[in-house]
Amino acid sequence: MQAKRPDYFHFKDLCPDSSAPPFRSTGTSRSKQLNITEQLINEFELKPFQVENTLALFDEGSTVPFIARYRKERTGSLDEIQIRDLQHRYTYYQELEERRARILESIESQGKLTPELKKKIEATISKTELEDLYLPYKPKRVTRGKKAQDAGLEPLADWLATLEQPTADLETEAARFLNAEKGFDTPAKALGGACDILAERLSDDADNRKWLRELASTEGFLVSTVRKEFAEQKTKFQMYHDYREKVSALPSHRILAMLRGEREKVLRLVMEIPEDKAQARLESRLITHPSSAAADKLRETVRDALNRLLIPATETEIRKELRERAEQEAFGVFTDNLRTLLMSPPAGRKAVLGVDPGFRTGCKVVALDTTGKFLQYETIYPNEPQKKVEEAARTIRSMIDGHGIELVAVGNGTASRETERFVRDAVADYAEDKRPTVVIVNESGASVYSASEVAIKEFPDFDVTVRGAVSIARRLQDPLSELVKIDPKAIGVGQYQHDVNQTKLKSRLEEVVESSVNLVGVDVNLASEELLKYVSGLNRSLAGKVVTYRNDNGAFASREALMRVPGMGAKTFEQAAGFLRVPGSANPLDNSAVHPERYELVGMMAGQLETSIKELIGNKTALKSIDKQSFVTDTVGLPTIEDILSELEKPGRDPRAEFRYARFSDTITEIKDLTPGMTLEGTVTNVTNFGAFVDIGVHQDGLVHISQLADRFVSDPRQVVKVGQVVKVRVLEVDRELKRISLSMKAEIGEAPHQTRKKGAQQDKRREPRKKKPQASVQDLARKFGKEPQKLKTAKPKFKSGSDHA
Repeated sequence: MQAKRPDYFHFKDLCPDSSAPPFRSTGTSRSKQLNITEQLINEFELKPFQVENTLALFDEGSTVPFIARYRKERTGSLDEIQIRDLQHRYTYYQELEERRARILESIESQGKLTPELKKKIEATISKTELEDLYLPYKPKRVTRGKKAQDAGLEPLADWLATLEQPTADLETEAARFLNAEKGFDTPAKALGGACDILAERLSDDADNRKWLRELASTEGFLVSTVRKEFAEQKTKFQMYHDYREKVSALPSHRILAMLRGEREKVLRLVMEIPEDKAQARLESRLITHPSSAAADKLRETVRDALNRLLIPATETEIRKELRERAEQEAFGVFTDNLRTLLMSPPAGRKAVLGVDPGFRTGCKVVALDTTGKFLQYETIYPNEPQKKVEEAARTIRSMIDGHGIELVAVGNGTASRETERFVRDAVADYAEDKRPTVVIVNESGASVYSASEVAIKEFPDFDVTVRGAVSIARRLQDPLSELVKIDPKAIGVGQYQHDVNQTKLKSRLEEVVESSVNLVGVDVNLASEELLKYVSGLNRSLAGKVVTYRNDNGAFASREALMRVPGMGAKTFEQAAGFLRVPGSANPLDNSAVHPERYELVGMMAGQLETSIKELIGNKTALKSIDKQSFVTDTVGLPTIEDILSELEKPGRDPRAEFRYARFSDTITEIKDLTPGMTLEGTVTNVTNFGAFVDIGVHQDGLVHISQLADRFVSDPRQVVKVGQVVKVRVLEVDRELKRISLSMKAEIGEAPHQTRKKGAQQDKRREPRKKKPQASVQDLARKFGKEPQKLKTAKPKFKSGSDHA
């Protein structure tokens, strides 16, 4: 006997795409599309149906979180990273195809599109190589070679290039082509013009440019020298005052550091390319008769083509490639750290006091209820110069008692340790089970939020410090819900963020926020507009309409009620519904990650066991007894069934870790209190590819160099630590003047962090300092590089070159 189906199964009608064939390509008749599909299949080493169906889902308007979670059968269970990489590369190839079409049209309109050239243009999968092929036909400014062409010197150039006789008189031949009106009134000038034509032919040749680019990439060096006005000064770019390193070995942080030094006009950068090899290569292509009378003139032409045209162009391209490669790694470290921070464990639904600490202007204290709703605001003066400790303590205790406060969040800015100590003393007399827990909270970005339109709209009558205290408290309750209100670049977990492409950075960071929000899920009756806009299928406009409808009509009673929001169509509902939670709904599935399109399937599962959905949820024994295979259909495979059963076991589970916080030493509050050998607890605030920065409660983060992260060799710090992690560290070195702190996470004292490891020594062999080998201590690294980027982990596309990454 099957259980009765409840009346909410009509949700399937709201999700019309849920029955799309999962194992067949939706295809397209466009050959361009088929070529892109084939290229992606090869690059990502995926099955054709995986790529075809994923691209079809993109074209249908599906979001990455939705595809990864609810369309596993159609994609072959691709994860979110693979899907995003496919999306980026798909966009790249779409842009490539659009550019290819414009180039073919341009060359054809000039009457110069030969079958061979067309074949080359259609075959390339690189934007850079495509532009190389187009270069000879691209409308140009008036060049020396173009002037010579206009003066009729092209036949003379052809004669020079094909001359065989060793005794021919070049000037006599050149005299036949004089054109005084165009400025070529002597044989020498005519010969010069002809050579300019040949030099530009060498420069415009796509094969030459590609070969020289590869030579520069594999054998070239980037050389950095200090400008003379800074030669006698100590700068933050000291390491690069006299430095050269092979292009192929340059890590991202050094690329960005040198480019910044050049931009700030402290450094001068040049490329060193093996000119002898380049000269020999181009001579072999231009000089067909080495003993001809024109051979020496042609050798000079090659040298001119290299120095005036090809090498500068190649340097520009290689620098662009280096920047893009470094940006990819910078994006990677920023996004990894941001994801970890957004996924920080929440303290949960607890009443919180938020304290924005200060000295002269006092500490702003706000009380919030369990949902983050503002209750009360006070200003206290427990610190210098007022020192109204007793009065401040009474205020704190009154707020705690009046609102049932369980947690006190103290911002980690100015006066944080003094304020933390005061609060701990103020609550010391409470019984242990009634005493609020005091937590130091990273307030990076709180000031940005407090001055934002979002904060002003919510608290128009409060100043920025009060809004900041609210943000600090809410950040403890639920970091994700609060941090989405802040520009990710202001949160403080990236580096070189002003040196990279801002449009690409913004896009990558928004992807991380979107991913994190949808992974956790959103309570539609509590979420702010800022949080809702990141939900799959929604945008700022629709998120605002959801909030407005909620304010006007009260809390949503079910997921179905979302359909009453203006602008919430069937497709939008399909994309968003699974990520929106309605805890108070009569349908328990509304507070889970089970999509409404599968409610009927859950009912069938309950029916198989002759029980109700409510009784099935959380019943591990019953869930394990379900015959999964009996529910497999053409549109529902085992991946979806297993996801549903996992969700039913613990509906609405929070993927974030258990809440934990660092306990700073009460006696160590300033950098002057530190001495080598101390063991302290702290929180990782940033992870770079040379180590990790840790807040130990002294208003200055310390650096754990990569060599001090563990007793074993560490190639990637992210294998050991992550942002927000609580760690124990030992103080190695303190530079009070420069405010630099060296820390170690090794169990036992080992070598000093600046000493070279064996692998490091091998790496140094790739670098060739011009005068002296640069040596950098841990403190130097921190001072000179700041917080540096890491390598980006992606799926497994076999990209051709850094400049061609999407």
